Amino acid sequence: MLILPGSTSLSEFANQKLLDACQTQGLPVTAINAQYVHFIAVSTELSDAQHAVLGKLLTYGPKRNDFDHAGELFLVTPRFGTISPWSSKATDIAHNCGLSNVSKVERGEAYYLTTSAYLTDEQRQQVKALIHDRMTQVVLDDMDDAHNLFVTEAPGHFASVDILGQGKQALIDANISYGLALADDEVDYLFTSFTRLKRNPNDIELYMFAQANSEHCRHKIFNADWTIDGEVQPKSLFKMIKNTFAHTPEFVHSAYSDNAAVMEGNTAGRFFPSPTNHQYEYHAEAIDILMKVETHNHPTAIAPFAGAATGSGGEIRDEGATGRGSKPKAGLVGFSVSNLHIPGFTQPWEIAYGKPSRIVSALDIMLEGPLGGAAFNNEFGRPNLLGYFRTYEQAVTSFNGHEVRGYHKPIMLAGGLGNIRKSHTQKGEITIGAKLIVLGGPAMNIGLGGGAASSMASGQSNEDLDFASVQRDNPEMERRCQEVIDRCWQMGDDNPIQFIHDVGAGGISNAFPELVNDAGRGGNFELRNVPNDEPGMSPHEIWCNESQERYVLSVAPENLAIFSALCQRERAPFAVVGEATQAPHLLLTDKVHNNNPIDMPLDVLLGKPPKMHRDVTSANFTGSPVVLDGVTVEDA
Repeated sequence: MLILPGSTSLSEFANQKLLDACQTQGLPVTAINAQYVHFIAVSTELSDAQHAVLGKLLTYGPKRNDFDHAGELFLVTPRFGTISPWSSKATDIAHNCGLSNVSKVERGEAYYLTTSAYLTDEQRQQVKALIHDRMTQVVLDDMDDAHNLFVTEAPGHFASVDILGQGKQALIDANISYGLALADDEVDYLFTSFTRLKRNPNDIELYMFAQANSEHCRHKIFNADWTIDGEVQPKSLFKMIKNTFAHTPEFVHSAYSDNAAVMEGNTAGRFFPSPTNHQYEYHAEAIDILMKVETHNHPTAIAPFAGAATGSGGEIRDEGATGRGSKPKAGLVGFSVSNLHIPGFTQPWEIAYGKPSRIVSALDIMLEGPLGGAAFNNEFGRPNLLGYFRTYEQAVTSFNGHEVRGYHKPIMLAGGLGNIRKSHTQKGEITIGAKLIVLGGPAMNIGLGGGAASSMASGQSNEDLDFASVQRDNPEMERRCQEVIDRCWQMGDDNPIQFIHDVGAGGISNAFPELVNDAGRGGNFELRNVPNDEPGMSPHEIWCNESQERYVLSVAPENLAIFSALCQRERAPFAVVGEATQAPHLLLTDKVHNNNPIDMPLDVLLGKPPKMHRDVTSANFTGSPVVLDGVTVEDA
């Protein structure tokens, strides 16, 4: 392993912000110096010329000739057994520059802390919490420990839940330990279904069912049947929302049926390269308008920057995966949070009611969340043009008695507008034998169980499961994928994409079944064909993680070469994971362990889960009058 130091990793502002954070927590830190450090694994020794090339590649950023290595070392690196997005790009660039004997280039940050007293173990843990993301990084005490970055683990196995031997209780226990958020009737349904199949369910199948049928993915409450005061309601909440469209469908080409809605636009000239001569020119055509708004609340409550960033990223992917591919154009973000309690600027109405320990404060959400949303939009290359921000937290008297209402679990709103060709507004047909493809970044053990976790009330799940459910962003990868999608829709009638969905909550465990089910097909998949940057992951971690910047799509075999060439040109990773079948069945094979982690009818997964029914009675109460004593117009 070679170790090459790099430039300073913190701006003066970021350095001072970190120092202030340390001192705010009472840590005896007087100065911080941070530097990038590069770790290089090579298959054979580098020549002097290759050393020179590598040195030039890793020379970037601001230089400091007076870098101080004094103080206690905290070395932040990617988690062992993973490959960071930076490493993927850097290693690829090294290979393109002729450094074929460079196996992997990885980067860490070395923090040197000068202190006025020795740090205790507890204080060291406080420092570590401030400088690293425990979902994707580790903190080391010694440079030599970084050699573990290049140690790979053996592929993991799936586990079965023994319902045939232990009965339904085994499923109830798994529901809790895995954080599946399954309702009692869903546990009953799974127990009955697998008992009828005469086999035990595998953990990967349970995770997949939980994500695919979570409130986040299936809107069970909004689609529920309601009985209010003994009277059966004619419409669900979702049907009430759709009622406007049902009565005034004019000029709307698609609504509530795809990843974004599409309405009629105007004829104009679109500026993009011709698919025949590859020269940029105007194409006069009807340009329909697509629009989308969604929320990303749970992740933003746990990790505001990453949560808001991936919220914007997911909304962009939804736009791009509308119809047979489309073009995101402009975005918006919005935030509703509880009272901010700004230090030194406390407002008369702000009362410290407390919050759950596992979520961050409203102030931290507003300091980090907007930056995350803006950063993703900027780095992807889409202008984020507008948004909203409001706070609300109030003690009220209701039918529950005295309660506090507010947005401890925030609303993080992500939305946008785009354009789509009229001929591409509807999905195509997935032909039997079509190649089922994942386009985008590799699988990593992040964002596991996000669909189920976001469907729970805050505080109901395990804290580690909460944190594990937050995704991490890579806008550059998403841009590469969008370039491929752009090249496809620009081909007009020759567009190789038959059907496309973005990968969001539940990962490909939700996206692939949804892809084939929506087209009336089944699918045979090979687990080890999924691009994977953590070889030691178990099958359910590979299949169910929510690694971002991915799409699933179908391409006819005769168009695979064209699609592959587009991906290679745009340097967008892709893999053929499966094939479409006529039978509505889901089969996932594992050629490493020579078994089948998933083997089940699609209707068990998506077709027949119990529908929610709500039977409620109206509660009458008289609220308390608003008291504005002591609050002036200026204060308000």
